[in-house]
Amino acid sequence: MRAVSLAIAGVSAFCFGFSGPMAKILGMAGLTPLEAVWVRMAGAGVLLLLVLAVFRPRALRIPRDRLPFFAAYSVIAVAAVQGLFFVAITRLPVGVALLLEYTSPVLVVLWVRFVRRVRLPRSAYLGALVAVAGLAIVVQVWEGLRLDALGLLLGLLAAACCAGYFLMSDSFGDDVDTLGLIGWGMLGSAVVLLPVSRPWQIDWAAFTRTAEVSGHTVPVAAAGFWMIVVATVVAYTTGVTAVRRLSAAVGATVASVEVLAGALIAWVLLGEHLGAAQITGGAIVLAGALFAQSATTRIAAAHHAPEAPQAVRV
Repeated sequence: MRAVSLAIAGVSAFCFGFSGPMAKILGMAGLTPLEAVWVRMAGAGVLLLLVLAVFRPRALRIPRDRLPFFAAYSVIAVAAVQGLFFVAITRLPVGVALLLEYTSPVLVVLWVRFVRRVRLPRSAYLGALVAVAGLAIVVQVWEGLRLDALGLLLGLLAAACCAGYFLMSDSFGDDVDTLGLIGWGMLGSAVVLLPVSRPWQIDWAAFTRTAEVSGHTVPVAAAGFWMIVVATVVAYTTGVTAVRRLSAAVGATVASVEVLAGALIAWVLLGEHLGAAQITGGAIVLAGALFAQSATTRIAAAHHAPEAPQAVRV
């Protein structure tokens, strides 16, 4: 069962890894990062909700007492994570912004320990710290040590909201359908991002063009489709499923493999070669994920033990 859960988490990280390369192709066609984010969220939300309306209409039902949760999920777990990160990279090097956002596993384990009051195995803490250290090497954070104060604040807020994504994905009950939550969350985030993304200014003709990528001609529409379907719908669906099976603390750490997946995909698709430091950092990230996943059995045992304290989920 744990192997299946880890495989689902791995699929999610791999699919999320396409986000950057596909967004870069859209950028080559003339879209700004925030415009690409809006296309991603709106496209994924509309697509998923239409599919559910045809094949699983009950999933679209939102319990009245869950409306605040759905709204918070849209704003915090989706819109804020995306929006804050892309604003942060206008003031910070991308590597630094990525590292700040992916300190979220540390925030998650601290929240679980001190707010939910769940005792975690040491491997959960160690895995989170090792993964963050590996990420620092992958993104070569030492190349952007000059930090803008506002950019630093935005990056930390993005990390907090990213932690919120993992915690909220682990906290809802059977009265909420996972796919329905993701679909409404995507569409809600597109609404929230309207003022900053300004989709009415998007050059929609860009999707009829092609982009030259590593000597190959790629249709921009195909890159947009892949970003919506694979890097968003499939990535979020498998990601939330993995978090619910592994726990927020472990799922957040394993999800950090996304940065490594993105670097590898960019290497293959965009010709952005990885250096020795990035390969070393990637190995450290994987080691951190392995440390964290070794905690899953003990976490499950603690939840089922008679003397185990009951977690207050937030």
